[in-house]
Amino acid sequence: MTVKIRLTRKGTKKRPFYRIIATDSESPRDGKFLEVLGYYDPFKDQDRARIDKEKVEKWLQKGAKISETAKSLLRREEAQTASE
Repeated sequence: MTVKIRLTRKGTKKRPFYRIIATDSESPRDGKFLEVLGYYDPFKDQDRARIDKEKVEKWLQKGAKISETAKSLLRREEAQTASE
């Protein structure tokens, strides 16, 4: 089983809300997941993403692969935290 860190879509029509999750790479986008690692709300002005970095590091140490979108959100969150 290969674990991926990626986004899953929640919310309503035209008002998406995303969770950052650890899941089996073969499961569907909105299917079962192993753990919720954070969230991303594209409609908020401030605090758009909230990511538990300790959980992400734990999964990366276990060999999880991270998607490009999740990686860019993690980088953006780190940059925003560093600037504050």
